[in-house]
Amino acid sequence: MRNILITGCCGFIGYKVSELLLGQGYSVTGVDSMNDYYDPRLKEWRLEKLKVNGSFHFHQCDIGDYNSVKTVFSNYKIDAVINLAARAGVRASVEDPWAYLDTNLKGTLNLLECCKTNDVKKFVLASTSSVYGDNKKMPFSVTDNTDHTLAPYSATKKGAEVMCYSYHYLYGIDTTIFRYFTVYGPAGRPDMSIFKFIKNIDLGRPIPVFGNGKQKRDFTYIDDIADGTIKGLKGVGYEIFNLGNDRPVELMYVINMIEERLGKKAEMQWLPLHPADITATWADINSSKERLNWSPKTSIEEGIEKTVNWYMENRDFVRNLKDAQ
Repeated sequence: MRNILITGCCGFIGYKVSELLLGQGYSVTGVDSMNDYYDPRLKEWRLEKLKVNGSFHFHQCDIGDYNSVKTVFSNYKIDAVINLAARAGVRASVEDPWAYLDTNLKGTLNLLECCKTNDVKKFVLASTSSVYGDNKKMPFSVTDNTDHTLAPYSATKKGAEVMCYSYHYLYGIDTTIFRYFTVYGPAGRPDMSIFKFIKNIDLGRPIPVFGNGKQKRDFTYIDDIADGTIKGLKGVGYEIFNLGNDRPVELMYVINMIEERLGKKAEMQWLPLHPADITATWADINSSKERLNWSPKTSIEEGIEKTVNWYMENRDFVRNLKDAQ
């Protein structure tokens, strides 16, 4: 298994997974639509870093376009697919659910069809902790009911999980599905809270805080997510795993750490809790430890420090990026 197709290779997680695979001696065929959900200059920044490696091959491709996906498969011998292309964001999916259907569900179907046609027997899908809805039982287990998603984003991800099972059952495609828990880190997504907090506090602008700031998240550092994702290339049949830090913390705790590391106080813009927001997340990662020999290595304190350091090293570039919604 030497040539891996990474969809969404210029996205936050796709970039880090591609970088790690290349460092391990794999060839990576990367595809990305380079859409403007957030400032494409950050995606271009990540892409330029990947292009330095001669084992990386890039194609601009929207996985929602079946003919474009077929072209990629016809041009390369693909040994496995890691599908990290997605329309992400709970609140944005409420405003434009059609984009989420096209990429998250139709795009996954297009990739599975090409795997079937080209006899690619390994498929890794990025899903989300949002499929658990506002589950009150903690921590969230992969055996919990996920029939009550709160937004189109999580609904399309749940649909993609089920579509993968159909192709595993019908065509024997070995499938690993990861439910990621609030991923953060250097070169992250500008629409995510930690990225927004760091930039706005540094610029002296108010930071948006939904609810009372006491909601808890199982923040998971990007390097740990990438490591777990690559471990998912092993044969599992069909299995779903949680990738989380196994240590939920309050949003205000994270804000206070960022304030301390920047040496600046935050001005809060208090906003009502969105009806699609989840009050708390916490990952049960026992099966990931046992089946994949994976566990997170980066504490929230260490991860925030690394993220702030990256911001300071790239401060002028990040300040000039268009603000995400």
